[in-house]
Amino acid sequence: MPVTVGLGAASPDERILATIRAIGPEVDLILFSHPGTAGFFGDAVRVVEADRPETALVSALTDGRIDAAVRGTLPASSTLKALKLAAGVDHLERIALLETAGGDLFLLAPVGVDEGWTVKEKVRFVERGREIARSFGLPEGVAVLSGGRLGDIGRHPVVDRTMADAELVARLTGAEHAEILIEETAGRYGMVVAPDGVSGNLIFRTLTFLGAGMGHGAPVVNIDEIFVDTSRASANYTNAVLLAKSLVEYRRS
Repeated sequence: MPVTVGLGAASPDERILATIRAIGPEVDLILFSHPGTAGFFGDAVRVVEADRPETALVSALTDGRIDAAVRGTLPASSTLKALKLAAGVDHLERIALLETAGGDLFLLAPVGVDEGWTVKEKVRFVERGREIARSFGLPEGVAVLSGGRLGDIGRHPVVDRTMADAELVARLTGAEHAEILIEETAGRYGMVVAPDGVSGNLIFRTLTFLGAGMGHGAPVVNIDEIFVDTSRASANYTNAVLLAKSLVEYRRS
């Protein structure tokens, strides 16, 4: 059974066109764009035109007319607001798929500054991250980061707290406390859990905007539907669409 993925396309820019070419017949791709743009995308893809394409994309997802959605180039604020309203949640929890400059893929959470501040939240990220890693063929091992090495205990109470939390999350989930050694995690673990949302957001931004890495999309994990958020740093949305497809197929199986 084919997988139908909706992709937000604010305009026919090269990132959208490159995604259409790369995906080909592998996914039943439908674009959601503004009125008058359909002709610019070519004949190889269906286009739904709407005055508010972000609302149309979310409605198609929640109504079951598409199996998954990728934000693409639609504006973050209005699209995520529509998603929260439709899903009945007051915040969104995302797990980002990242790629280092050396080509290593791994999942990272939390990436929102208001996410991942409790042990309970981090445990939930580990559990959901393992499922995503499995669906995308990544290693199922999880590294939990903290604010220092174990030898740094006693240097600052905030650092001590991050290490205690990481140790507890690791014990509860079977993950590994990797201390502050993020440089040793890529390529070894499919999922990396940052100490909190601020540090996770900084890791994401440093890798994608300064470190020659790439962000390939971030599935929202606290809603029933499959929605992959995307970054403006993405060269195209091929991996985000394939990630959405993998999640649909994993759920079906």
